[in-house]
Amino acid sequence: MAHVLLTGASSGIGAALAVEFARRGYDLGLIARRAEKLEEVAAEVRALGRKAAIAAADVTDREAMETAIASLVAELGPVDIAIANAGAGGDTSASQLDADASSAMFRLNVEGVLHTFAPVLPDMVERGSGQIVAMSSLAGLIGLPGGGVYSATKAAVQTLMQSFSVTLRPKGVAVTTINPGFVRTPLTDKNSFPMPFMWEVDKAARVMADGIERKRRVIEFPWQLSFALRLGRVLPAAWAEALLRRMR
Repeated sequence: MAHVLLTGASSGIGAALAVEFARRGYDLGLIARRAEKLEEVAAEVRALGRKAAIAAADVTDREAMETAIASLVAELGPVDIAIANAGAGGDTSASQLDADASSAMFRLNVEGVLHTFAPVLPDMVERGSGQIVAMSSLAGLIGLPGGGVYSATKAAVQTLMQSFSVTLRPKGVAVTTINPGFVRTPLTDKNSFPMPFMWEVDKAARVMADGIERKRRVIEFPWQLSFALRLGRVLPAAWAEALLRRMR
């Protein structure tokens, strides 16, 4: 059966995606830093009659990721779908810029994607099949006030995946970027600012899995927030800033 490799699988969107793909008949290779939480998610997958293998690793550690992915491939077989889901957000206001925290966010949100895909892509290209999926965000469409560093990391992921798609699709490897809005998870529960058009995590996981199975290039929701942010990209700069201030 098809093997889905999933990072950031111990909670939130990652855990919900793992269970959703298990319901659809996939086996899961699960990676996160917390082994005990991974075991809980793996137990849910196995209860649905699918195989689950876990590997505790930090996606910012290239060598640890190579070792983790090799162990999952040894247990479950070649990776058919690799989902780089691990990431972090947080307040990255320019007026209180923390260089160390900002660098750490880039390592997790951008380098973590590279460390997830680099070990699996050579095999996918050789086979002429497979799919890589990156969790970006609607925040990557425009520089959100108070979240400039986070927006920049997600914009980097979007640009990276667009380039990968041009190169890899002719070789038989599908490339999908996911741009969600606000999804109710333990991470968003910590936010104190307004989060319009919030989706529940199970609904988000279903929509993501549908788009991944269809090999869509971009999966984006909710449409209301997507429309507003994409509008901001084409407005004159002063108008876009005024729109962002109102959103803030």
